Amino acid sequence: MITSDTELQRVELAPAVALFRSLADPARLAIVRRLAGGQARVVDLVGELGLAQATVSAHLACLRECGLVASRPVGRASLFRLTRPELGELLAAAEAVLAATGSAVALCPAWGTAGSAGPGARPARKDWKVSGE
Repeated sequence: MITSDTELQRVELAPAVALFRSLADPARLAIVRRLAGGQARVVDLVGELGLAQATVSAHLACLRECGLVASRPVGRASLFRLTRPELGELLAAAEAVLAATGSAVALCPAWGTAGSAGPGARPARKDWKVSGE
């Protein structure tokens, strides 16, 4: 039984927290951003994002488990797409917030490039396109 408003709020926010955590990894965010522009195969994502095939496949599996991407077979490959077009709108809204706040988010001591993204996390990146991972 939930006994406090704080605990109730935490439970109600859990799905949103999970959504934003799924987008918090730079590679996953780059994949979602690319898929917002249209369907792609793993080989396409590898070439366009500069990530290793194993990295792309692992992140696509994570995004599929979260229900954010789906795939269909095309020959011997799979074609991946976003399951919800609203994800593209979410990214556009995030870009608008970043443009409106200027460098405030990037300079945030807890989450921006000046600080770290929490215990054990890598620093945030200024560029959403990730390469070399």
